[in-house]
Amino acid sequence: MRPGSLPAWITALALLPLAAVAEPAATYRNPILHADYSDPDVIRVGDRYYLVASTFHFSPGLPVLESKDLVHWTILGHVLPSLPFAPEYDLPGPVPTDDTGSRMPRDQRTVGQRYAGGVWAPSIRHHDGRFYVYFATPYEGIFMATADKPEGPWSAPVAVIAGPGYEDPCPFWDDDGQAYLVHGKVGAGPLVLHRMALDGKSVLDAGTVIIEDAKALPVLEGPKLYKRDGWYYIFAPTGGVETGPQTVLRSRNIWGPYEHRSVLVPGTSRLKGPHQGGWVETTSGQGWFVHFNSAGAYGRIVHLQPVAWKDGWPVMGEAQPGAGPDATAGQPVAEYALPDVGGRFPAVKPQTSDAFSGAKLGPQWEWNHNPDDTRWSLTRRPGFLRLTAAPASNLVSARNTLTQVLQSERAVVTTRLDATGLAEGQRAGLSMFGQGVSWIGVARRQGALRVVQSFAGAEVVGPTLKAKTLELRVSVADQAARYAYSLDGGKTFVDLGAVAPLRFSWWKGARPALFTYGDPAQKRQGHADFDWVKVTP
Repeated sequence: MRPGSLPAWITALALLPLAAVAEPAATYRNPILHADYSDPDVIRVGDRYYLVASTFHFSPGLPVLESKDLVHWTILGHVLPSLPFAPEYDLPGPVPTDDTGSRMPRDQRTVGQRYAGGVWAPSIRHHDGRFYVYFATPYEGIFMATADKPEGPWSAPVAVIAGPGYEDPCPFWDDDGQAYLVHGKVGAGPLVLHRMALDGKSVLDAGTVIIEDAKALPVLEGPKLYKRDGWYYIFAPTGGVETGPQTVLRSRNIWGPYEHRSVLVPGTSRLKGPHQGGWVETTSGQGWFVHFNSAGAYGRIVHLQPVAWKDGWPVMGEAQPGAGPDATAGQPVAEYALPDVGGRFPAVKPQTSDAFSGAKLGPQWEWNHNPDDTRWSLTRRPGFLRLTAAPASNLVSARNTLTQVLQSERAVVTTRLDATGLAEGQRAGLSMFGQGVSWIGVARRQGALRVVQSFAGAEVVGPTLKAKTLELRVSVADQAARYAYSLDGGKTFVDLGAVAPLRFSWWKGARPALFTYGDPAQKRQGHADFDWVKVTP
């Protein structure tokens, strides 16, 4: 062959149009987010998708995530800068006597804290050019916030219905100009429908029970109200958080009566309870259902199912093996073709690592309850997060514990801590936060800084810290945490303490956290400086 020449068939192939070379089918795998975004709801506005989820007692509350393809998501921000609903969201005490609070008198376990309170099962909608988010707090009522843009700023929450005992609200603006609000009751009681003011700020009546059937529809909750082809649909899970199907109810009249059927069941899949979420359509008309499934200590992680319509009913997922043509319910897909969203987009992920070099915390961070803003700073030592201790008997009762959602089944979380500012009796470090709490860090004891690992209140003491800083690491796998430290700048890590099982706690999965708290017997409270956090899936 002469230099520079090519066989004719190669030349011909090179001249073929690119479309003639078929690309492999693009697919996604579930879960789309191995992260505790429980009770998700989703909408499309233009060519973007927005997701909200429960955050319970964490502050800021109610994250807003954005996606271009329904599979890959980033965090835009939060609807609630803080939780203003009651003093207990400030974690003022009294403090429990152990890390679970189980030794407190039963009538005091909810006094001085709001674990498992806060934001429950939000709904997001876009109406008349504005974004609306509705949510309930089980002790205080149903609230609404609104914004021009999904990243905010969001209005202060308005009490649409005040008082305890409500859950899982969803607004609906009908095409005849009327507005409605549907919700459940704490304990997964009946579904109640109200007429609502057009501005969404109040209801106009006491509400009417439209669905209540404990036998056929047990543990009915999380309603999402839609309209399609003249039918009113309520998408609602049944059977409880960990098990049960996704149910859909429909009626020609918004007040009912409603007929119902299961549309997504476990089938032969590995998911026991594939339910509770939101339905959305792409610009191409494809239907999709974003929902959670309980994953133990990881919390309730997010899956995506295709939605087809048959005889006016949605059928989700894929056909169950052996199911006949008249089957009304599908089972969850493990892998499926990517949604048709008009193109392919980068595989972005929610934010995790942080160098603390900005003027404000990244959108991935949420405090355990509302923080004391006088006791944390990014400016007192630029490039560091400084946490100043307040007295507490343990980590569960400590303020200013900074957390983020764990974003993968297996992960390594590492931070660099300068503990030289700790006062006597003070502790600071890295935790996988939840009941039966575990952590690794530094404690000042009799003037010396000692490396310590703690699990369920029992501490294992390591070496004396002689350098200015150390690296702390937690490795998460198989719903357990292993802790380690490094005294040589991260070159080598030494395990400390036993492997700590993780737990699903207060309706949330275990999550990485930075913390410090002081000895209640000491007057002086010191500070801890965190240089950075790195999260590696």
